[in-house]
Amino acid sequence: MGIEYSSTVPASIREVFDWHASPGALQRLLPPWQPVGVVAESHSLADGHAVVSLPGGVRWVAAHDPAGYDPPRRFVDRIDRVGPVWPRVGVSLPWRHEHTFTEVAADAGDAAEFTRITDRVETPAPAALLRQMFRYRHRQCADDLAAHREARERGARPSTVAVTGASGLVGTALAAYLTTGGHRVVRLVRRSPRTADERQWNPEDPAADLLVEVDAVVHLAGASIAGRFTDGHRAAIRDSRIEPTRRLAAVAANTRGGPRVFVSASAIGIYGYDRGDEPLAETADRGDGFLADVVAEWEDATAPAADAGLRVVRVRTGIVQTPRGGTLRLMRPLFGAGLGGRLGSGTQWLSWIDVDDLIDVYGRALTDPALSGAVNAVAPTPVQASEYARTLAFVLRRPALLPVPDLGPRLLLGEQGARELATASQRVTPTALVDAGHRFRRASLEESLRHQLGHIAATP
Repeated sequence: MGIEYSSTVPASIREVFDWHASPGALQRLLPPWQPVGVVAESHSLADGHAVVSLPGGVRWVAAHDPAGYDPPRRFVDRIDRVGPVWPRVGVSLPWRHEHTFTEVAADAGDAAEFTRITDRVETPAPAALLRQMFRYRHRQCADDLAAHREARERGARPSTVAVTGASGLVGTALAAYLTTGGHRVVRLVRRSPRTADERQWNPEDPAADLLVEVDAVVHLAGASIAGRFTDGHRAAIRDSRIEPTRRLAAVAANTRGGPRVFVSASAIGIYGYDRGDEPLAETADRGDGFLADVVAEWEDATAPAADAGLRVVRVRTGIVQTPRGGTLRLMRPLFGAGLGGRLGSGTQWLSWIDVDDLIDVYGRALTDPALSGAVNAVAPTPVQASEYARTLAFVLRRPALLPVPDLGPRLLLGEQGARELATASQRVTPTALVDAGHRFRRASLEESLRHQLGHIAATP
């Protein structure tokens, strides 16, 4: 038993092989609907080991086979051990995974290069359990290579990028994407550094030399907004964003020969919690409410960097679609069990974005000199809550018959939390990105949910 799966990627064989060999590739290839995570990447496709975490503290250890290493045409990995965290404990499972890459002749007059990727897995596991995983992996590879190619065409070159919040949901994906594109990522961490690519960052008093030899900064850190809006929660939201951002921007501004770009996370909460059917471009007035106030101050805190002449981009993020976190992680089990339905009236607008499209926005913010100021990181197709519920149920092949009344969010989040999070209505448009000719990987909600949840349609 097992599987063989192939697809063609519009990239040279060397580009495709090198992408798979780059740090971060394993992270980019793990399907988000599976409960797995990267513990350690292999140092080499020739003879290294990769370790992946599974539920219950189990580790999947894969060893690359030197006999199968033939760059840029093939590499092979086998399961070395599956078992608990403790060393020398576990069992071997039949699993041999051969990755092959073949040059494909282009049509006459077509200057593009193509590569056929073929994955062959020998295992007792039935092919049906693996097919979605390989559809996801091949699409991730093709999309990432296309995004890196577009960045190079804009003049982007390998650079050193410092990232706060690099261990978070967005930071983990962004760091992996950047390293597969040839960039060096310096993780700004609060603990003592463990590797040469980590630097200790104190948000209350960042060191003056924190950003020496850094070309750009991506500032993602901040306390989660989700939760009941108590005094303590509101203080954590505000205090983890405004002054730490101001201090980091000041260090970037004062570092001789330091960053030329400062990219800061922001949120569409700046538009307020209820703007009706009004389309909200980046030039729209700010709205009302606690989150609108916090986000406005958060964005203002980047002023030291802008005043010093750095190109500053403020990424106003919508509702991120990934089962690894956020609302989709909460809603997936409910809808999967047939217990889902629209939230509240269902008329409120949800401005969403696929997590990989969000990563592309950050990548563009770093590499496109024409992009600055506020950028709405949302898909060009916002939907109302009732449509979101119908689409999620359709993708999961479940009914959506149990609407959640407004009382539910109010009990969980309090009056203010329900108003500004659960039932907020913002019809946001990505005007700056559209004007820049930005390409969205998944502009359709159904396509995004299929990709993220493992229901990817076969390529025609």
